[in-house]
Amino acid sequence: MITAPKTEAADLQPLARALISVSDKTGLLPLAKALAARGVELLSTGGTSQMLRDAGLSVRDVADVTGFPEMMDGRVKTLHPAVHGGLLALRDDPAHVKAMADHGIGAIDLLIVNLYPFEETVAKGADYATSVENIDIGGPAMIRAAAKNHGYVTVMVDPADYDTLLEELEANDGKTTRAFRRKMAQAAYARTAAYDAAVSTWMAAAIGVDTPRHRAFAGVLAQPLRYGENPHQAAAFYTDGTNRRGVATATQHQGKELSYNNINDTDAAFELVAEFDPADGPACAIIKHANPCGVAWGGSLAEAYQRAFDCDRTSAFGGIVALNQTLDAVTAEEIVKIFTEVVIAPDASDEARAVFAAKKNLRLLTTGGLPDPRAKGLTFRQVAGGFLVQGRDAGRIGAGDLRCVTERAPTETELSDMLFAWRVAKHVKSNAIVYAREGATVGIGAGQMSRVDSTRIAARKAEDMAHALGLHEPLTRGSVVASDAFFPFADGLLTAVEAGATAIIQPGGSMRDDEVIEAANRAGLAMVFTGQRHFRH
Repeated sequence: MITAPKTEAADLQPLARALISVSDKTGLLPLAKALAARGVELLSTGGTSQMLRDAGLSVRDVADVTGFPEMMDGRVKTLHPAVHGGLLALRDDPAHVKAMADHGIGAIDLLIVNLYPFEETVAKGADYATSVENIDIGGPAMIRAAAKNHGYVTVMVDPADYDTLLEELEANDGKTTRAFRRKMAQAAYARTAAYDAAVSTWMAAAIGVDTPRHRAFAGVLAQPLRYGENPHQAAAFYTDGTNRRGVATATQHQGKELSYNNINDTDAAFELVAEFDPADGPACAIIKHANPCGVAWGGSLAEAYQRAFDCDRTSAFGGIVALNQTLDAVTAEEIVKIFTEVVIAPDASDEARAVFAAKKNLRLLTTGGLPDPRAKGLTFRQVAGGFLVQGRDAGRIGAGDLRCVTERAPTETELSDMLFAWRVAKHVKSNAIVYAREGATVGIGAGQMSRVDSTRIAARKAEDMAHALGLHEPLTRGSVVASDAFFPFADGLLTAVEAGATAIIQPGGSMRDDEVIEAANRAGLAMVFTGQRHFRH
């Protein structure tokens, strides 16, 4: 075991020599000029060195310090004892001081490094070789060295912190405090951890390793949140660099900051509405507590919204509205008739934004497009002592994937509604039951411990809405029903029959499929199996 140094470094440490090697040069020049004005010696590499010289600053090349030129296309330039010794040396340790003197190693008090743009390179769709070439080696090595020796060395990895460094130097006569160095060291390790996570995750996917021995996830702070699901829970929102269309990449046009629950529910809403291609017509999804309370196609966006709203007007209050096309003024006028937390759409017209402007607390987000529901990706969930990782549910079936198992085949209308209901059921918490009719949900049952209870709840919601809308019967009469997983018994199916369903879409695969099929035949139902389930816990 390596023992700790016998003495702790002094709180205030002078800053006399800095090494600068950055890929992102944002904000660097003002910082370098401020350091030079304080008499700090500047060391640098490659293009950074040239930029500083062009600005009239005195800069010493790292190659002069190491005695070796940059070589191998810049792969080797800072990996040398003259650099790492200067970063790692304990300034109060006589043996370290002697080693520095014996080998001509000068102390480096400040390291300013940011890394090759690996994440950006991958996000642009670069090929394997280009991605590998953009993996930084020397940068992470120096960052880790400087961060480890933060008792004496200050490390900067983010241009957002440059001004903070200058304020620190101004407040402490050109020195940095222990607290500041510790804070920067933590930020440095977090950055290298995120970088390595990005590399390892990309490489696992690139070479087809679904279950790597070590798995890491990382993100960049997008915003701190007032609290989590509840006020006693601390929370923050991080982006993961995948740039998937949605709440993480959206532009917020108005309203207060999104809460933890807003972000979670808005993500659920937009992922659901993305199942409906805008080329096939306008669609709307209304979400409450991450579950849909109404989804519909329409001849117009306003009609789609109204039909979705009519599925469960009670639950829609205070919900999230997601649209698959540009929000227009007519639809906006309908949405603002009730309290709505968030509206998210690919875009919004100026007229629609003007309508929303009168509702200052309503958040409007635009994304520039829809996420691809078929795109692969990873999801993870924490459990005690670890976390579960799985591929995103990108399952999608079409009419050609269905197997009719009853004596009666579905009509074309039933088939269309079945596929619609199936897409919605994918996004409903299990156990999930979705009644649909003419391209709109008319009853949704979510998250019950028993599938038959989900079926009953969905039917009861339809009855309540029939009463509210003044209909002579609930819209489940003549509807189809989708179940996210198989019916383990015929009771759930019979409950759907009682509600008026004429056709059922379900995965199949139960030990009692024959009993369920027999019950469907007796009731005159059409039933199809998908061979694919959509559990969503």
